Amino acid sequence: MLVYGSSISPFVRKVLVFGAEKGLALELKQVGLGARDPEFLEASPFGKIPGFRDGDFTLSDSTAIVTYLEAKHPDPGLIPTAAKARGRTVWYDEFADTILTAAGGAIFFNRVVAPRFLGREGDEAAAAKAEAEQLPPALDYIESVLPASGFLVEDRLTLADIAVASPFVNLAHTGIAPNAATHPKLAAFVAKMHARESFATWIAREKKVFGG
Repeated sequence: MLVYGSSISPFVRKVLVFGAEKGLALELKQVGLGARDPEFLEASPFGKIPGFRDGDFTLSDSTAIVTYLEAKHPDPGLIPTAAKARGRTVWYDEFADTILTAAGGAIFFNRVVAPRFLGREGDEAAAAKAEAEQLPPALDYIESVLPASGFLVEDRLTLADIAVASPFVNLAHTGIAPNAATHPKLAAFVAKMHARESFATWIAREKKVFGG
């Protein structure tokens, strides 16, 4: 099975970690911004990453891909089957994709992507605004809902944890991490998730790209 994209994307990373936690052999084919590779575009007609290929079956969008993987490889189950738990898991996945990543993305793009990969100065005002205004409510929310178990749903690892932890890798690349004094549960959660082999493997590779 092929995943098209870069693990530096929180969406691509989510798919790779999800697959690793299931013990699946997902091969990453590096695809950059604006790629016109025909095989990639067959999988992702609008050029969004990740794209995905399993034999002659192609798909795009991280949530669609992990849903497919869960249905085809149900063990271990990472998307709960109980109605309330499944609904909550889908919500956390959506929260991570659209709220948390939006806040972190403005910071990561302007402080990392633009200067390092596009050869131009980022919009520091936009990054600072996201850090000061968009990010804090998202951090406060996660801190308020994290159970004592340290897992978001069913007191065990699920897609919810993987999805929420993924954008924090991008934030870490900018030097931002949850403050253990103000967000102790969140700080512990991020540290625990990023220490898992499924995350740590990709984090180590990304750090090499950034010279870390």
